[in-house]
Amino acid sequence: MDLSPIQNDILITLISLYEKKSIPIKGEEIAEIILRNAGTVRNQMQALKAIGLVDGIPGPKGGYHPTMLAYKELNLKRDGETYEVKISRDGEIVPGVKVGEIIFSTLSHADICHAQIRIIGSVKLFNNGDVITIGPTPVNKLLIKGEVFGKDENEPALIISILEMVSLPKKPIRDYMSTPTKMLSTRSSLKDAVKLFNTNHIHGAPVMDGGFLMGIVTMSDILQAIEKDSPLDTHVSEVMTEDVVYADAQVQLYEVIRKFKERSIGRLIVFEDNKPVGILTQSDIFRTLPTN
Repeated sequence: MDLSPIQNDILITLISLYEKKSIPIKGEEIAEIILRNAGTVRNQMQALKAIGLVDGIPGPKGGYHPTMLAYKELNLKRDGETYEVKISRDGEIVPGVKVGEIIFSTLSHADICHAQIRIIGSVKLFNNGDVITIGPTPVNKLLIKGEVFGKDENEPALIISILEMVSLPKKPIRDYMSTPTKMLSTRSSLKDAVKLFNTNHIHGAPVMDGGFLMGIVTMSDILQAIEKDSPLDTHVSEVMTEDVVYADAQVQLYEVIRKFKERSIGRLIVFEDNKPVGILTQSDIFRTLPTN
């Protein structure tokens, strides 16, 4: 279901407060946090209640609490099973440590951006100067990269200077892939591939044998073959890459970004109902990220 921005903010805040307190949350408390009028929050709560995301508890100690459907809507877990936000260093997850809370302390400063990362685990596993990556977080898929410059063993917490921060797109990759997919057959020649690429302004295509995916060929593959004096009537099956990286069309975009890095690839094939339906490239991903 499509929630409005204010409904989304209210629901996220409600869940956050409910997880901390385990008691019904009053609309006024939510309004104070999201800087909205309490009456507006109460009106939106009625709408959220009507669609099954919120339950109301009457009485002086009453308030609101999220339903299981609310957790599902925001892709969260409950009933004692929490989403673990990891910390990575040099591309490796730091074992035995997870993030409990992120507090931004200097977002309004023109030149610096610091944050306190409260952790569950030991700060002794980190040193000043370590460059760490936090996330993605469960709701907004926030990914933060920063340098440790301080530690608080009492909290425990890490103090970091933020180097990069982005909220990763949450839609499935079918919303970002290039379609329709232009395909080659195993009997297509290098000349056929060059013509297909130039006509459609693309740099790679799946190689099919009937209904089966056999590989992928890119312009780089063709140029390397030509440099080795391969004739233009050479079949693309002789120069294609057989180890094809692919993903289901319903997988969320942030989940496949790691594949691009780990496999050092520029594109992957998108499948739906066991058939290739598109190609996702690094350029497709870059276009989804904020530029300001």
